[in-house]
Amino acid sequence: MKNIHKLIRATVTSVLILSSAQLAVAQNGKELLKYVDPRIGTAHSRWFFFTPGAMPFGMAKPAPSTNGSYGNVHGWDAVGYDERHTSIEGFANFHEFQIGGLVFAPITGKLQTLAGKLEQPDEGYRSRFDRADEIAQPGYYSVLLKDYHIKAELTATPRVALHRYTFPASAQSHILFDIGHKQGESGEVKDARVYITDDGRVEGYVTTLPVYVQKYQTGSEVTMYFSAVLDKKPTAVGVFKGNEILAGQKEIKGKGAGVYLTFSTQDKESVTIKAGLSYTSIENARLNLQKEAEVLSFDQAKKQATDTWAADLSRITVSSKNEKNMVKFYTGLYHALLGRGLASDVSGAYPKNDGTVGQIPLGSDNKPLHNHYNTDAIWGAFWNLTQLWAIAYPEYYSDWIKSQLLVYKDSGWLADGIANSRYVSGVGTNFVSLTMASAYMSGIRDFDVKLAYEAALKNEIDGKDRPHGAGKLDVAQFVANGFVPHLDKGKGGGELWQFSGSHTLEYAYSSYAVAQWAKLLGKEKDYQQLMRLSKGWEHIYDPKLNLVHPKTADGQFIANFKPTEVWRGFQEGNAWQYTFYVPHDPKGLIAKVGKARFNARLDSIFITSQKNNFGGGTKLDAFSGLEGLYNHGNQPNLHISWLFNFSDKPSLTQKWVRTIADEFYGTDGIHGYGYGQDEDQGQLGAWYVISAMGLFDVKGFTDIQPEVGLGSPLFDRIKIKGNNKYFSGKDFEIEVKNNSNANIYVQSYNLNGKVLHQPFIKLKDIQQGGKMILQMGNKPKDKY
Repeated sequence: MKNIHKLIRATVTSVLILSSAQLAVAQNGKELLKYVDPRIGTAHSRWFFFTPGAMPFGMAKPAPSTNGSYGNVHGWDAVGYDERHTSIEGFANFHEFQIGGLVFAPITGKLQTLAGKLEQPDEGYRSRFDRADEIAQPGYYSVLLKDYHIKAELTATPRVALHRYTFPASAQSHILFDIGHKQGESGEVKDARVYITDDGRVEGYVTTLPVYVQKYQTGSEVTMYFSAVLDKKPTAVGVFKGNEILAGQKEIKGKGAGVYLTFSTQDKESVTIKAGLSYTSIENARLNLQKEAEVLSFDQAKKQATDTWAADLSRITVSSKNEKNMVKFYTGLYHALLGRGLASDVSGAYPKNDGTVGQIPLGSDNKPLHNHYNTDAIWGAFWNLTQLWAIAYPEYYSDWIKSQLLVYKDSGWLADGIANSRYVSGVGTNFVSLTMASAYMSGIRDFDVKLAYEAALKNEIDGKDRPHGAGKLDVAQFVANGFVPHLDKGKGGGELWQFSGSHTLEYAYSSYAVAQWAKLLGKEKDYQQLMRLSKGWEHIYDPKLNLVHPKTADGQFIANFKPTEVWRGFQEGNAWQYTFYVPHDPKGLIAKVGKARFNARLDSIFITSQKNNFGGGTKLDAFSGLEGLYNHGNQPNLHISWLFNFSDKPSLTQKWVRTIADEFYGTDGIHGYGYGQDEDQGQLGAWYVISAMGLFDVKGFTDIQPEVGLGSPLFDRIKIKGNNKYFSGKDFEIEVKNNSNANIYVQSYNLNGKVLHQPFIKLKDIQQGGKMILQMGNKPKDKY
């Protein structure tokens, strides 16, 4: 027992103490925290989006909920915290794709055990609040619950949520543990249990049936566990189920289950909760709490969280006199580091695809060799998140791949998105193979390459007995025909038959990526097959229309074709948008269209789309803009403003990328990432970050020697911190001279003292460190 306590103390001490180097970074990065505004875009945001109490990539994401108990009809809709709402129903601790729950709520006076509705806050335990009384910043949140005169504060360690509630003087101060109700994207509750132990802990679990888990792995479920300790003893306890209250009892099970604790508080007396969280067991939730926060005070945890955010944000430092651009940049970077969260425990235990518990191997220090993560589908992330990871967060990229390989080893297939390792494909594709290849090309290779390549090749060409959750259910037809034949009617979900055009383009792109990997590994036969498949886009290119045009199995273009029509052959887009989806061969596409026609068409698309804010206008709807010529709010379009670099018109890339950054992105609660767009796990934020630095690879780092396209940075100085584990450790700096709102065009690029004649550099130029100097002006220039 003494040895266990020594281990716990040592682990906690290591959590508390940052190395001197990390402390220096954290201190230097503290000034960046003021540029992060988590409330931007919260009028229409996803469940993960507003979780200011969380750590980067953390499991514990305590956050206020204004409508989380309303649930999520389609599984992905905006829910949780809305800028326009005026009451808070409690503080949920889990916020991941398809995962949400465990609400804590402090109240005074009459005991109420149902959250109530936004329209009638007095009918439930929810409370009104003013945003003037709210603080939201990376690693910390506080708000005054006006109906109860309670100040609520939130922070977290990676796996422990800390709540501090400061009460008024009252003999009826209550804390509710509302465990058995749905929250956010969690879906309906199947079961719940909550109890109070003899030593005063509150523990339990809730098992949910998320919509996408049911869709992609029918019969599966997600369970969330917790173990909470409080620093004050209650005067009374009880349980509830819905609005049925059972005073004095200490355990209850079933849907709607909860526990309440009643306290007698003096004015401004605080009660702190530390809640260890887990996806594997209550015992592991206890262990997570012991190892991460047993001796931490709330204020120490808050400092640790804000220091960590400061260190992570300061991996990229930018400077500008334009404060709005600074806010957009660091808020975007914040969301990119928030959108995926830990799924494994401090011990290395993790939830497996079959519902059992697995164990990540331990190193010589008795710590897990890597972590496991919950993650939304990686669809489109190669144009934002993975590029950002490769440049500035390679250790997370490596961890993410090892995490994905756990699911492959457990289930036999790569999973595009996972909730507790359950399949949640999301869009019916699977780009995990491409992003693993991209990591390898980027020089991140400290994973099981043999296993990863095996998984990637299987993902690209194997359709036999493929489970729904692995996506690409029509890949066998693609391999056989070179394209996916179109159907106007089919059996089963639309992903089985509905998206022939977009699937053909997507599969061609990912085939190219894995082909380059095969070539490097000396797998010539695989390389030849995959390169043949990478030309699948040519099968559906219609030279008469200069558009992609789905084909039937007999090779005929479909009749009654409407290029702006959504959902007929194209997933969340149309032929106008998807015609540019040849990222692995942009010059081949340009040659087919003709360079002059290509430039004129793409330029006119942006001219037209600017009138509608480059998406769905001001409509608060995630799918607004799907029928437009360009839709920045959805993944299929996110690379096309950078295509002019390949068609000898880099000045148009510079113009339109900056214009999108200025006009599509906003800094308020309603106009954040567009107006009603779908910010998938930080992707739109990450796009802003890399594009505002003037760096972007259309090919998603899938070439053997990846190149980065250059644009027009919004900032005067940029520094990307070097990484000495994966790369040289030297910083890469960009100096932008004569930069202004008028001078948006690059007049010259100079890399390490050498003039560049093309708007491209090697990815390794950034990773090895160095300096690039840009001279700006107000006149377009296309030759350097």
